[in-house]
Amino acid sequence: MDVCPIGSSDLSEAEEVEIDTIKRHRMALLEDIQKLKEEIAQVFAEIDCFQSAEESKMVQRDKDLCVGRKKFNMDPTKGIQYLTEHKVLSSDLREIARFLYKGEGLNKTAIGDYLGERDPANLQILQAFVECHPFANLNLVQALRQFLWSFRLPGEAQKIDRMMEAFANWYCQCNPGVFQSTDTCYVLSFSVIMLNTSLHNPNVKDKPPFERFVAMNRGINNGGDLPEELLRNLFESIKNEPFSIPEDDGNDLTHTFFNPSREGWLLKLGGRVKTWKRRWFILTDNCLYYFEYTTDKEPLGIIPLENLSVRKVEDPKKPNCFELFNPNCKGQKIKACKTDGDGKVVEGKHQSYKISAATPEERDLWIEAIRTSITQDPFYDLVSARKKKIASKN
Repeated sequence: MDVCPIGSSDLSEAEEVEIDTIKRHRMALLEDIQKLKEEIAQVFAEIDCFQSAEESKMVQRDKDLCVGRKKFNMDPTKGIQYLTEHKVLSSDLREIARFLYKGEGLNKTAIGDYLGERDPANLQILQAFVECHPFANLNLVQALRQFLWSFRLPGEAQKIDRMMEAFANWYCQCNPGVFQSTDTCYVLSFSVIMLNTSLHNPNVKDKPPFERFVAMNRGINNGGDLPEELLRNLFESIKNEPFSIPEDDGNDLTHTFFNPSREGWLLKLGGRVKTWKRRWFILTDNCLYYFEYTTDKEPLGIIPLENLSVRKVEDPKKPNCFELFNPNCKGQKIKACKTDGDGKVVEGKHQSYKISAATPEERDLWIEAIRTSITQDPFYDLVSARKKKIASKN
């Protein structure tokens, strides 16, 4: 049985109108669907573009961070300036302090130098840096271990004073009632650091007993003495475990020689074989380094200037001479090192170092620069001054 298709003549006028309406709605719906597809595609394209931009920003930020760290390790102030200008760090001083506290990829010596500066911004950063350390319920040695691991203490007395003052203030805020004043904490902190050196430095033959440590700290608690049990706990802690000093990475020499106090060619008289040799000298970080060539990365010798003196001397063979010597240990070899013919590091043979400059003016400039760089151990002077302050109050 055949079925005949329904023709338009079989539909009423109303049905044809309804079919036309359905067709229009269908076409409109298909157009809306197409528009939605295009809008969704546009959204996905924008998301992809945004993700690419964010990834690009992250890659650029990582590059800026890497460059900023390197700049900081060579010149801390310029490093921080670069990081803030490139939006890696904001200008918020607390954020900068947290960045230094984390210390990732940063030279510990550079951190110490930067924190010790007396610029008002640096002082605020130092305070915020110290406050990053959770000292509550720690004894003084525990707090010092944590603090001295986060940077390397600089050699300049004024910088050390500012940093230890900030440490003492924060420790006393975190541990109220332990000491009667921040001056007590300040002096005792230095006593502990000096005790660590005396007990664990192999060059110190006379190891101080507990009784000497007690005597060192008499009257520092607002004129009174600290409890013997407290002092014994601190003494035993240092005796059993010395402070761990942070080691800088392999770029430390680059940092050391980047901004020397003075450099130039000088003639040096040999220690064992008395011949004059031309050497490239670099004065920095309270040390005098000498090289065979200006392009050498490793020095032939290193002369620590701590406790040394410098003076003009006459020599029958060379003009414009000056001498490095130890005024307290005449006849003894100066604590220094050099590399021998096989490249091994050996102890220096000099009881004094005689050096010749090209002109009298150059000699005088070297003497002045070395005298500026030479430092006695600053801890004793700082402790003595603070003890006088405590005594004057009482």
